[in-house]
Amino acid sequence: MGGPSWRRIAVLRRSAAAVLAAMALALALLPRPGSAGVDLVVAAVDIAPGATIDAAAVVVRSWPSELAPAGALTDTAAAVGHVLVGAARAGEPITDARLVGAGPLSSAGVLGAAVPVRLADAGVASLLLPGSRVDVVTLGERNAEAVVLASDAVVLAVLAEDARARGRLVLVAMPRATAAKVAAAALTEQVAVTMRGPP
Repeated sequence: MGGPSWRRIAVLRRSAAAVLAAMALALALLPRPGSAGVDLVVAAVDIAPGATIDAAAVVVRSWPSELAPAGALTDTAAAVGHVLVGAARAGEPITDARLVGAGPLSSAGVLGAAVPVRLADAGVASLLLPGSRVDVVTLGERNAEAVVLASDAVVLAVLAEDARARGRLVLVAMPRATAAKVAAAALTEQVAVTMRGPP
């Protein structure tokens, strides 16, 4: 009683629905009128916090202009040699706010090395954020006054609390000439940081 005809109509309707769905998807993926891609520097690999970016770690890729973050870099030369604040995943755009220093780091640069410092006071560590500026201090020989090991250092990352370790580990950028002294002190002495206000 018209069974085959009804089945043919149902098949045609399903086919038409599939075609329409495919067309809708294709239209959604088409670039918007007037929208153009921009070339941005993105991480070519996962980059750890505190790592100095080398040429193999970044690449220029086309990025939808409406999705480009403010301050995104457009030339890899602006990223190579800088220390990264926080981690970056492969494919993530690199912005100027993610880099330490105003220019490429070198042995003579203001910030040239990253030093892990374990803070006994977890409360202080919880107040720190990537980009915070701090002084690294320890007690003097007579415990009468603090000794400043590094001035105006930059926090790169605050690692998660480890129940097996005493205190939070903080990664701090500082001049290379100071880094060795801070690293040695952190092995044998209690080290703390004092937070600096805006410049």
